[in-house]
Formats: sequence, structure tokens, C-alpha cells
Amino acid sequence: MDLSMYLPRLLDGLGVSLQLTAISVVFGYALGLLFALGVSSIHRGLRWPALVVVEIGRGIPALVVLYIVYYGLPAVGVLFSSFWAAAAGLTFTVAAYSSEMIRAGIQSVPRGQGEAAAALGLSRLPTFARVILPQGLRSSIPALMGLAIQSFQGTSLAYSISVNELMSQAYQVSSLTFAYLTVYVVTGLIYAVIAVPATWASVWVEHRLARGHA
Repeated sequence: MDLSMYLPRLLDGLGVSLQLTAISVVFGYALGLLFALGVSSIHRGLRWPALVVVEIGRGIPALVVLYIVYYGLPAVGVLFSSFWAAAAGLTFTVAAYSSEMIRAGIQSVPRGQGEAAAALGLSRLPTFARVILPQGLRSSIPALMGLAIQSFQGTSLAYSISVNELMSQAYQVSSLTFAYLTVYVVTGLIYAVIAVPATWASVWVEHRLARGHA
């Protein structure tokens, strides 16, 4: 079997997977920051709702979230195409996990940083925005990079709601050719070509941050 004639289909699926990854990471991290700020808030009216949302997002498997968005929400009049249902579901999951990574980064900033800023005359909000938050986000970078890699791999779940991402295309090609082993090995290698260098980059960034060079 000449797999090269089917390779464009797999690459098309890879493109969809990368789109889902980009959307879920960009919007998921933005929401994650908001959730982290909410959970860290001294106001219970912000802290408890944010904490509940985060714990639900971390407690429900991503596959279940996709099913809720794609199959469940239409029951209350909210309809998404399969692609945007996957994007919304994955974004929610990324937001829940990234919020805890960002919050951990913020909490890792030594208290002395805030005390030094206060000694210079900065009030609480400017101290947080200009001193604590930037350092906390910097500390979160390696964990967030790792989550981005997991999010890319997790796009394979979108196959379950009929998104033509990489895994879906692999299934279709293998069904046409019956070369299941070959097709899925090639598909795994495609995932690895993206994920492995990204993992190395994450480790490199972590080491640079640990040495204070970045």
C-alpha cells in the first residue's frame, strides 16, 4: 500500500489539531489567569465561584466535557459545530488546569518581594500587577508549556464528536486501506514530531529559568 497518497489527509488532520491546540491554549490560559486571580482573591464572592469552576473543570474528564458541550448543550438551545464544540470544551479544561499552575506560580513569589515594593511606596494593587504577577507568570512558564503539549495530544479526543482532526483522519484512512498498523504508527510519529521537540524546549526553558537566564 502506498501511504503517500493518503499523507495529505493526515496532514490536513494535523492542521485541524494544531488549530484546536492554538485556540484552547490562548483562550484557556487567558481564562486560567482570571480563574487564578479569582481563587486568590480575598473576596469570598469571587473566590468561591472561581474555586468551584476550577475544581469542576479539573474533576470532569475532557471527553465528558466535549460530550456535554456537543450533545448536552443543544438541549438548552446552545448549539456548536463539532469544531467549535471541541474548541470550547478543550478551552474549559485547559483553563481549569492552567489556573492552578498560574496560582502556584504566584504563590511561589517570595513574600519579601511584596514587602520591598511596599517599602518603595507601592500600594497593594500596583505591587501585585507590577511585581508579584510578572514573577508568578514567569515561574509558571514550564508548567504551562507542558500543558500546551498535553493539550495538543488531547485534541485526539475531538475525534469522538466528529471533528476531522488527525486521529479522525487516521481512522478514515485505515478504514479505506485496512493498513491499521501502518497508519496508526505513522499517526503516532506525526504526534511525536510535534510533541517531542516541544517537550525538549519546555525542559530547556525550565533550566534557563532555574538559572535565572530568562
